[in-house]
Amino acid sequence: MRRTLALVAGACTAVVLAGATAYAMTTDPIEAQPAGSAGLGRAEAPLEADAPAARAEAPAAGPAAAPRKEGIGPVIDAVGRQQVGALESVDSLLDYRTEGATQTFSYPGAEYVKVHFNELTMLPGDYVTVADPARTEVHRIDSDPLDVVGGLLGSRPEAAGEGVGRWAMSVTGDTAVVTLHRAVPDPLGVQEAAGLGVRVDKVARGFTDTEQERADEADRALTENGREESVCGSNEARDAVCYKSADPTAYKKSKAVARLLINGTELCTGWRLGSTNRMLTNNHCMVTSRDAYDTEVWFDYQCTKCGGHAVFKATKVWGDKVLSTNRDLDYTLFTVENFAQVQKFGYLTIEPTRPSRGSEVYIPQHPGGDPGMIAMGSDKDNGGICAVNDPAYDGYTTDSDVSYYCDTAGGSSGSPVISRKTDRVIALHHFGGCPNSGVRIDLIYNRIKKLL
Repeated sequence: MRRTLALVAGACTAVVLAGATAYAMTTDPIEAQPAGSAGLGRAEAPLEADAPAARAEAPAAGPAAAPRKEGIGPVIDAVGRQQVGALESVDSLLDYRTEGATQTFSYPGAEYVKVHFNELTMLPGDYVTVADPARTEVHRIDSDPLDVVGGLLGSRPEAAGEGVGRWAMSVTGDTAVVTLHRAVPDPLGVQEAAGLGVRVDKVARGFTDTEQERADEADRALTENGREESVCGSNEARDAVCYKSADPTAYKKSKAVARLLINGTELCTGWRLGSTNRMLTNNHCMVTSRDAYDTEVWFDYQCTKCGGHAVFKATKVWGDKVLSTNRDLDYTLFTVENFAQVQKFGYLTIEPTRPSRGSEVYIPQHPGGDPGMIAMGSDKDNGGICAVNDPAYDGYTTDSDVSYYCDTAGGSSGSPVISRKTDRVIALHHFGGCPNSGVRIDLIYNRIKKLL
C-alpha cells in the first residue's frame, strides 16, 4: 500500500526546499498526534486564514510564456479523475440472529477498504460498525426506524433509480471488519425471518503498489495521444510539513486542502473556500449532488514529519450538496456533512484580480492521492520558485486559464493555485501539459460570489 496510518511502504519526501525563503518557526495550532494516538474530530483551535506572512515582491522576469498547443481540446477532454482502486463483487450476509456477528474483508497490500451495503434494515437501537482490525478507525451506522418501513436503513441512500444501498466510510489499510451490534438478542431469528438483514454486495479497495505502478504507466502512455506529463523537469513538490518552518503560512494554508475519494475508486483534490460550509473542486471531478454524496473528503491527511513515514489520522466527512458547477470554467462548489468537524483546518480566500506574468505561486495538493504536498520550487522558473507563465492561457475557452510550471500529477485536479505575495487563491488547477494550468479564479468568483 502507499501509506498507512502507522507504517508505510515508502518514505515521505526528503527535505529539499528548493528556493524556499526561510522564516521563523511558528506554532501549529492544529498539530495532530500521529495516527493511532488520537481520534477523529479533535476539539482544537481553529486556524486563522487571513494573516499572510510578509514576503518580498516577486520579480516580473521569468521564462517566456509558452505558446498554446494546437488541438488543445482533445488533450483536455482526456482529463478525468485519478483511478486509484478497484471494485470487488461480494455477497456477504451478516447473521442477524447473533449479537456481534462479523465479516472481514481483506485485500493484502490495498491502501484502503470501503464496503457497500445493498441491504441494511435494522431495528431501533441496532447498528453496524466498519473498522480496521485494531479498531483505531471506527465508523458507525445507526438504525433509523423511519427507513425500516421503506426497506432501507440509513441517512445516505443512493439516488432513486440508481439501485439501493449505501457506502460506508472507508478504513485506511488493507482490511475492514464489519460488525452487527444488536440491542435486543434474537436467538430464534424472528427478526431475520421478518425481512431484517445486513448484506454487503461490493467492496472498493485501493490499488496495491504494483497495480498503481501499472495504472501510472497506462496514464503515461497517453502522451502518445498528446497528453503530457504534469511534472515539469524534476519533481520538486514536497511534503507539506517540509514547509512548516521554511514557509509557515504556506503550511498553514495546506491544512484547508482535502483529498477527495470519489465513488470509492477515484481521486481529486478540493479545498475550503471562505469561513462557511463551502468547498471547491473541478467539474471534471464532481458534477451532481449524487457525486458529492458518494465522495469522502479527507482533511489533515499529511505526513507527520518531513521525510518520515507516519501520517496523521485523516478527519473524514461526506460531501453533501453541489451548489454550482460549470464545465467551461471546470469548477464545482459544494458543501460537506458534519462541517463542524473540519472548521478547525481553516480556509482559503480568493484574489479577485488576474495575476501578472512572473507572480510567484504555490500549489497545496494530493498528487496521486498521496498525503498533502506543496509544489513551490521549480527548475523551470528563474529564481527556482513557481511563477505565472501566462495569465491569459487557453483552457476550455480562450484566455480562461493561468499557466505555470509547478509540478502536479493525477489526483491534483481541483487544487488551489495560491499567490505567494497575498496567500490568496488566483486559479483552480485542472490541466497538465507543461506548462500546467488552472482556471482563473476571478472568472469563477463572478459565478459563485452570491453563494459564498
